[in-house]
Amino acid sequence: MNIHPKNIILPAILIASVALLLVSIQVNDGYASSRTHRESLQKDQTEIHAPFLSSHFPQEIQRWKSLIEKYAQANNLDPNLIGALILQESGGQPSIVSSSGAVGLMQVMPRDGIAAQFMCINGPCFTARPTSHELSDPEFNLRYGSQMLSGLINKKGNLREALKSYGPADYGYNYADIVLALKARYE
Repeated sequence: MNIHPKNIILPAILIASVALLLVSIQVNDGYASSRTHRESLQKDQTEIHAPFLSSHFPQEIQRWKSLIEKYAQANNLDPNLIGALILQESGGQPSIVSSSGAVGLMQVMPRDGIAAQFMCINGPCFTARPTSHELSDPEFNLRYGSQMLSGLINKKGNLREALKSYGPADYGYNYADIVLALKARYE
C-alpha cells in the first residue's frame, strides 16, 4: 500500500489545529478564572461601605447603632459587617462571656480569665490584649473589636480570610461564611 504525502499532511494539519484550539481555550479559561478570582479579591478589599447600620437588624443590634456606625467609620468598615459579627458573637448582649473566655459584644479574647490559659509558641496567646473588665464596656469592646477586625482585613488581604482569623479556630471558613450570610440577610 502506497500512501501519498498529500493524504497525510492534510489530516495532520487538521489534528494540530484542533489541538492548538483546545490548548488555547484551556489557557484562556484559566486566565479568565484567575482574573475573576483577582477581581473578586480586589472588590472585597475596596468594597464600598454603607454609611449606616441597616434598619433590618434586630433590636438587640439596633441598640448599639450609634457605636457601630462610629467605629465602623473610624476603621473603614461596613457597619452591617460589624452588626452581623455582633449578632453572631453575642446576640447584642454586652456582658456575655463565652466558654472559651471571649468577652462582650464582639467576643474579644482578653489577656486574663480563662483566655490566659491559651498558650502559643512564645507563651500566653493574649498577653497584649485588654482585660476582661475593659472588654465588658460596650464602647471599649466595639472600638477594640473593630480595630482588630480592620487590622486583620489589612493583614490577610480580604474579608473572608480576616473573618476566618477573627472567629474560633475550629470553625475555619464556616465562621466567615456565617457572618457574611448574616450581613447579606440584614443589609
